[in-house]
Amino acid sequence: MTGRAILEVKETLAGEHQEFACSLLAAAPGEAVILYEMHRAGRVADLDLPAGTLSLGYFWEDRPYNAYHWLTPAGRTLALYCNIADRTRITPAAIAWRDLAVDVLATPDGRAQVLDEDELPPDLDPALRAAIAAARDDLLAALPALLPAIERCTAALLAGRGRCVDRLP
Repeated sequence: MTGRAILEVKETLAGEHQEFACSLLAAAPGEAVILYEMHRAGRVADLDLPAGTLSLGYFWEDRPYNAYHWLTPAGRTLALYCNIADRTRITPAAIAWRDLAVDVLATPDGRAQVLDEDELPPDLDPALRAAIAAARDDLLAALPALLPAIERCTAALLAGRGRCVDRLP
């Protein structure tokens, strides 16, 4: 299933920008799900991502994170990869967000790894550092409900059965 074209625009803490051409699968006020196909194999932590991996990006303007549901080309969940984020803005043309460096990788077997905390700049504003830590902790607490809910939503979206994004925990 593909939707209309939308651009994902990621800004890093250092101010670098990356853009990804995606397809919009679902949207509700302040929420959206986009689809991106990875054309090259990759690796994140100890997880191999084969060429053809599907990445469904779940974005919320009112949450301090976003989530990518990674699926094999055959549709099996590889992981949920979450970025601690802020400044998420969803418009008809683009989803823009700031990546706050810290990520959480959750696999279907129940493992969750916190990644990249060492990438936080030493001179990072203490209030932002505290907000990142609080978001990480909230995300880790939400994962047991979030991963299966996103798996159900992804299955519904790929089967063309609704938009479900507005019903996620």
